[in-house]
Amino acid sequence: MSTTENAIASAEAHSAHNYHPLPVVVATAEGAWMTDVEGRRYLDMLAGYSALNFGHGNRRLIDAAKAQLERVTLTSRAFHHDRFADFCTRLAELCGMEMVLPMNTGAEAVETAVKTARKWGYRVKGVPDGMAKIIVASDNFHGRTTTIISFSTDHEARADFGPYTPGFEIVPYGDLTALRDAMTENTVAVLLEPIQGEAGVLVPPPGYLPGVRELTRERNVLFIADEIQSGLGRTGKTFACEHEGVVPDMYVLGKALGGGVVPVSAVVSSAAVLGVYRPGEHGSTFGGNPLACAVALEVIAMLRTGEFQERATELGDHLHRELGLLVGGGAVDTVRGRGLWAGVDIAPGHGTGREISEKLMERRVLVKDTHGSTIRIAPPLVISKEDLDWGLEQLREVLRG
Repeated sequence: MSTTENAIASAEAHSAHNYHPLPVVVATAEGAWMTDVEGRRYLDMLAGYSALNFGHGNRRLIDAAKAQLERVTLTSRAFHHDRFADFCTRLAELCGMEMVLPMNTGAEAVETAVKTARKWGYRVKGVPDGMAKIIVASDNFHGRTTTIISFSTDHEARADFGPYTPGFEIVPYGDLTALRDAMTENTVAVLLEPIQGEAGVLVPPPGYLPGVRELTRERNVLFIADEIQSGLGRTGKTFACEHEGVVPDMYVLGKALGGGVVPVSAVVSSAAVLGVYRPGEHGSTFGGNPLACAVALEVIAMLRTGEFQERATELGDHLHRELGLLVGGGAVDTVRGRGLWAGVDIAPGHGTGREISEKLMERRVLVKDTHGSTIRIAPPLVISKEDLDWGLEQLREVLRG
């Protein structure tokens, strides 16, 4: 057996089969490229679902992590540490908000947003105890905790994990009328992805996000934007909501906030919302730890220059022009997305998303399938135009059959 085959066989024998990865075993990575245990190089066109917006081994982020590793990595929130205030201040400024509640993973941040909205509903809005409702969209993906999958419409994510957490109303994504009809006096929040990532990079119709903002403001309901995948430069703006001039009441952030180095997530909002917490009501041992804060501070500094947003815009325009040329040729039905993020629907008869991903892997390009016939393309924002074009040429070759 090869080194790759041995590694995969061992993983299959000793790990739960909750993923179905492509048969490649990565050993090292730099920028937009990964090298496997056999020494073969692959172009990363997934970027860890946007966690690696700034590329593999980004020197600024690695240096920030190394420097902090020599000082202190964890105190728990039982004590203050000297990176925490700066992190909260800078992240609040980046978001145009006032307060930050740090966590670790995206799912933890979404759970925190849910808890925050309910507590705000009871303490501020005056919703009767136990009656708070949160409206979400069909085809959402916000994580995999028991509460989060309770409002998922994805059968694979949800089946056999009940009983489910109540308190959620699901409406069609992009449908303002359905959203309006679902609102009651007990509605405390609307939780949405500005662009639905796992669903296949679904961009809502123009005017939808401003309509959500208007409805929630009128009805005294919090608008929570899950920007875990869409935020921090991926779409050409710091936040995807910016494309329609919308500012939500709360941002939920993760993935790229940790630069692909450490897990960092956060809920960012106003003092009126996050101020509902009192000591002991919510927390995390690792949330806001010194190492996480040090890396995230460097991420925030990089985003403040605007260079990554500009790069995502320029290369994203090029990506969508090139992908658009594939539509109508028989192999691709639809292309969606914004910035350096695209969902490509493969036409029936040309292979499943998994099959196309496997063929691209053979040509040293790594992407991810979703929902059967769709592949997602989301390279690191540091990818060169030449490498992006090479990756797109491999896709064209695969689709030619």
